[in-house]
Amino acid sequence: MLDQDQSAPGTEEAITESLNLLICGGGPAGLVLALDLASRGIESTVVEPRVDVDHSRPKAKTTNARTMTQLRRLGLADRVRQAGLPVDYAQQVTFCTSLTGYTLRDFPGAFQLQRGRYDLQPECGQQVAQPALEVVLREAAAENPLIDLRLGVTAQPVRLSPADSPETPSLVRLVTEDGSSSLVAAARLVGADGGSSTVRKALGYAFEGTSAPRANLNLLFTSEDLAQKLTLDPAVQYWVVSAEAAGMIGRADLENTWWVILQGVDLTGAHQDPEAAVRAMAGADIDVNIIAQDDWTARMLLSEHYGRGSVHLIGDAAHMNPPWGGHGFNTCVGDAVNLAWKLAAEIQGWAGHDLLGSYEQERRPIAARTIAEAAANGRALAYDFLDPDLDQPGERGEAARARAFEALAVKRSEFHSLGLVLGYDYEGTDLVDEGDGREPMRDPIDYVPSARPGRVLPHAWVSEDLSLYDVLGQGFTLLVDSDAVGTDLRSWTEIHERVPSEVPLLVVPIDTPGVAETWEASAVMVRPDQHVAWRGDDPAAAVAALTRAVGHPNRKKVAAA
Repeated sequence: MLDQDQSAPGTEEAITESLNLLICGGGPAGLVLALDLASRGIESTVVEPRVDVDHSRPKAKTTNARTMTQLRRLGLADRVRQAGLPVDYAQQVTFCTSLTGYTLRDFPGAFQLQRGRYDLQPECGQQVAQPALEVVLREAAAENPLIDLRLGVTAQPVRLSPADSPETPSLVRLVTEDGSSSLVAAARLVGADGGSSTVRKALGYAFEGTSAPRANLNLLFTSEDLAQKLTLDPAVQYWVVSAEAAGMIGRADLENTWWVILQGVDLTGAHQDPEAAVRAMAGADIDVNIIAQDDWTARMLLSEHYGRGSVHLIGDAAHMNPPWGGHGFNTCVGDAVNLAWKLAAEIQGWAGHDLLGSYEQERRPIAARTIAEAAANGRALAYDFLDPDLDQPGERGEAARARAFEALAVKRSEFHSLGLVLGYDYEGTDLVDEGDGREPMRDPIDYVPSARPGRVLPHAWVSEDLSLYDVLGQGFTLLVDSDAVGTDLRSWTEIHERVPSEVPLLVVPIDTPGVAETWEASAVMVRPDQHVAWRGDDPAAAVAALTRAVGHPNRKKVAAA
């Protein structure tokens, strides 16, 4: 690390500050990374060009059960729920001819929304506009003494740490709103700076992928009449299948603010009259006050790599996901959670040589799979189900609506994507113990809880209010089925004596009936990100698996000997 006020090599410019960890970008990915690191005792500096959050562009709205569970771990789940649409208000997506017309098909329990206790994770999903969630994250970051959040500051990479010399700090120019700048040296640098990431470009990585052939138009509006004129049951999204205005509409709050995504807009000609489009979707003459509008095109893009040495990319800087299914934002949070514990391990001195390199190995395939599923969802949008008889009364209309009901079954994977949300895995990667030789099930819809190495730990409730996830430690946790090991429990609890003292390991005996049913083993080793690193019946094998899970795959046999 360069000392403060030392000149940068090859320049006459003085380095004014040395930082241990600089996160470029204070959107959801960057803020979750900083908060997760802080929960592990790691300081970071976050720079973000936007001083204020723009509430006129809701962006992502779906926070899935997996992300809500991570926010619970950070102590933020309740605050996020208070900022969003109450789960009790609606749990379904409805396809219709208009908000006062015919229902074509309902998808209940969409996006893991459920009243009451959720069994598959400690938290169910939540509908909340991204700006509202960002405010929660910003406030939490500002409250945390380990996070230096600098708003109104743009990061301009000057020189990145070489791949063959990761101990060399990266040089970054920080520019404030008034144009003043300073040069800082960062021992570790994370690009969380969005789709046009300057960090990714400085690394020389290109995006690979395509864009959708048709554009879309976002609207945010208020209406005093719409809630009273709506005749359909409450839904978090209404997909309107209409030749006049095809797309999605939903409540931004329970007062009078709504959002719209008009799908398949022709940007080569004049924009459709937005007020007329909203009235067509409503199927009623209502007051419409447009707050904001912007057009966009769905992009399916993936960076060639996710970083090198001490420089990493997360979130939209690494991948751009179409919004269909609501996976983009959640994939960004997944990146942050995966990288956080590995950076913490490296900073705290217990990471093996291969630990940080596993970040790209584990997360890039997840993004590729998620992008492919979202793109598939985008091949069946509202206008693809148009039929001139959908809004007709009588037998012709009933027949058309019956056909639409059947055709809309293809959208199930968009709203009931548990296999994608909870069934993703890191099997076959360097840190995960070998499985049992069976091919993992990777279905976007169906999810079968499993403790196979690489999978998300199967959830269970230890008591009425205590989740199994609540007993996990900040580091690794060895869950031991007390009934399965019986009087041999001591051989498991003494594993600490065979593990390097700097590696955080918590051994937790489990004696609640039913919790270990899905393990298919006496014990399960859980990583800091709640993924299974190993399962088995031999304490010695658990030690070997832990050695591998912290980034020493080549020492597996040595540790087991």
